[in-house]
Amino acid sequence: MFAYLLRRILYAVPILIGVNLLTFTLFFVVNTPDDMARMQLGMKRVTPEAIAKWKHQHGYDKPLFFNVKDSGTAQITDTIFWDKSVGMFVLDFGFSDDGRNISREIQTRMLPSLAIALPTFLVGLLLYVSFALVMTLLRGTFLDTAGVAVCVLLMSVSSLFFIIGGQFLISKLWHWVPISGYDSGWSGVKFLILPVLIGILGGVGASTRWYRTIFLEEIGKDYVRTARAKGVSEWAVLFRHVLKNAMIPILTGVVVVIPSLFMGSLLTESFFGVPGLGSYTIDAIQAQDFGVVRAMVFLGSVLYIIGLILTDVSYTLVDPRVRLQ
Repeated sequence: MFAYLLRRILYAVPILIGVNLLTFTLFFVVNTPDDMARMQLGMKRVTPEAIAKWKHQHGYDKPLFFNVKDSGTAQITDTIFWDKSVGMFVLDFGFSDDGRNISREIQTRMLPSLAIALPTFLVGLLLYVSFALVMTLLRGTFLDTAGVAVCVLLMSVSSLFFIIGGQFLISKLWHWVPISGYDSGWSGVKFLILPVLIGILGGVGASTRWYRTIFLEEIGKDYVRTARAKGVSEWAVLFRHVLKNAMIPILTGVVVVIPSLFMGSLLTESFFGVPGLGSYTIDAIQAQDFGVVRAMVFLGSVLYIIGLILTDVSYTLVDPRVRLQ
């Protein structure tokens, strides 16, 4: 197990370097340091002296990848790419273009993101799997067909419709919860109810159909027919056998959600005014703040890799035939 984890961690290093390099290249293809200086200074007519001063203050006055003026290792280390990239591998994300500490901002904004994403994920997973099991139990009946039709209908509706419709109906028309905002502690629960409900509702269609497909595939296998032949009830077949043997594809689908638990939802946090990592990323993209954008992309890659490793480890817990080598 230890050798496997060490090997996966070592594999992750070149992946993270590649992600960082790609993000860096794409960002500077769109914007040169001069363009970034003009945007941050907020003036249409900016003097070359002001641009040069801003670039020097933020470390953008060096070559991008290779410094021909230096010699030896300084040709690589005395560059923007090296200065802005090395610290991220020890989770030191530096400062944003407006001078704020990015690591401190991430720590502050992670809790609001988790406050929405964690209950949405846990309650949603429970509901989606339960709905899929009931539809599998009632397969071929009118209720199953109606359930599939509702799932397809929900899948066809944009998430923006759920957000705007929920804000209008529940907050503006019925005044049950605030339309937007955020507060810490228990007083902030009222601000979380609506985005959590909308997040759960938005995933009902796709997730329920996904789990239903998994369960239908399992229910036609030999071990299920053997269990039925031994007189095991249909409920016991579903919950003791089908659900247990479907855990590997379920865990595989869950790993995709892990980064969003920490990174937040871009649309949800923006529309509901939640100061989480999702809205932080959106604001950075709009301001073309390279420091924040690269930090969030890098952090998302790290979380996704961690999720993949945890998924592989969890396989050994639900299926004794799986061995990590």
